[in-house]
Amino acid sequence: MSRPVVLVVDPDSEITCQMADDLRARFRGIHLLTTNSEAKGREIGQRLVKDSRRLALLLCDIGYERLIGEITEQHPEAKRALLVPYMDKPRAIQAMAERLAHYYIVKPWQPAQDRLYPVVSDLLDDWAALHEPKAGVIRMYGLRWAPESHTLKDFLSRNQAPYEWTDVSEDEHDTTVQTLLKQNVKLPCVVLPDGTQLECPSVAQLAEQMGLKTEPESSYYDLIIVGGGPGGLAAAVYAASEGLKTVVIESEATGGQAGCSSMIENYLGFPQGLSGADLARRARDQAERFNVEILSPQEATAIRATETYRRVRLASGKEIASRSVILAMGVAYRRLEAPGEDQLFGKGVYYGASYSEAVECEQEVVAVVGGGNAAGQAALHFAQYASKVYLIIRDPSIETATSSYLVDRIRSSENILLIENACVDELKGEDSLSALVVNGEELECSSIFVFIGADPRTDWLPREIVRDKAGYIQTGTDIMRTPGGRWPLKRPPMHLETSMPGVFAVGDVKAGSTKRIANAVGQGAAAVQLVHEYLRELRA
Repeated sequence: MSRPVVLVVDPDSEITCQMADDLRARFRGIHLLTTNSEAKGREIGQRLVKDSRRLALLLCDIGYERLIGEITEQHPEAKRALLVPYMDKPRAIQAMAERLAHYYIVKPWQPAQDRLYPVVSDLLDDWAALHEPKAGVIRMYGLRWAPESHTLKDFLSRNQAPYEWTDVSEDEHDTTVQTLLKQNVKLPCVVLPDGTQLECPSVAQLAEQMGLKTEPESSYYDLIIVGGGPGGLAAAVYAASEGLKTVVIESEATGGQAGCSSMIENYLGFPQGLSGADLARRARDQAERFNVEILSPQEATAIRATETYRRVRLASGKEIASRSVILAMGVAYRRLEAPGEDQLFGKGVYYGASYSEAVECEQEVVAVVGGGNAAGQAALHFAQYASKVYLIIRDPSIETATSSYLVDRIRSSENILLIENACVDELKGEDSLSALVVNGEELECSSIFVFIGADPRTDWLPREIVRDKAGYIQTGTDIMRTPGGRWPLKRPPMHLETSMPGVFAVGDVKAGSTKRIANAVGQGAAAVQLVHEYLRELRA
């Protein structure tokens, strides 16, 4: 495997020499190239393309904006950091907002261990997680417009498992495809690195063969967390780091709905923004560092209270116990409820979006439905690949529910067509989606991605856990304000505590949630402190 290529371009030879010395001292596994010439930098970028080598990181003087743009076109997967004098920091931040770069490094950067290495290490890790060729890639063969293919691709993408996808209808001359077709193999067919061949497997079967952990190691834990989104993972990190034996039960993939976001730009501490996949990867790695046990995919199907324990039953039939539980299941996207939706699900009709789907929509016409930030970010992401993106919003104006920083970019995008005060009346197509009817007008479209609000994943909870009319979990003093709400103890319920003592709710599943990632993370951390308080109460 070739080493990651890092290119440094700066007009000052002292800067490039110092950068080369510092990078070589810390990053021994990279292939480092440096130049003081914009023209030479352009030549290197072209040569890498010609040699089929991928650039991992570009470190470039902020004055070479044209070169950065050209390198971005040649190597769109490369991470980009600007080299800037201290007084040019505002210019660098603006360049990041305009997607010219992912971050910046102030020159001079000494001490390197504080001002250079963390930035470079972070960017290289992000690049490697999504783009570096990995040994043992899973291969999948199927039909693009088959719902089963979409389900498995979505599962692999959200779990960040490297895989190669082949549409057998477009690669009929491929030797492996011809062999599979002759053998009448059921599609989709998944071939694991060890050669194991799975014909039309379920997600659970694929997960088991991939070696993912789906069953608990123990029957007892200090804390059970149901849901592996930002709130659940934040709670897991804080709990495990404070000595609590913690398990997370996630029905799909860690990251939750946030993990499907193409870009998150308003999360504190990431001025360059980060994708939902990046956030999910970082959070899961951090949780596992503190020995959090993560069961995924696995589903909680019931919870009951005994005198001293809270017992959670899993879909596999096993039951695990704990003195405390945090519910962080999040929400599921609502359906359009339009004619043709059921027949075309997985055949061009999707809920949420992932990176793999955007790549497959290159030069096609797609639609995004929804007026929130997730829909806006998805539209901008698809606009990088599709020839046209319809952004369909029910509200009279996009400003109603979308942050202003997104509104400006959406309105200025050349290939995003904003349709406000609109409703999808019908979805048309035979084997796959071909058109949609919006406010009576038929629009050609190959894929539609739905972000129209969500419903809480609370159907499995018992009546003892009080919810509002929409199904969101009531906590704290709101329990008694809910019709039929009851609290069994003499003390009042704690802030995030549900009507079942020792069971807490955080994030989007909680009534009154602001539906923001930072809010879920904050509540996850706060809930752990309440868990400690509850456990002290039991010991007393």
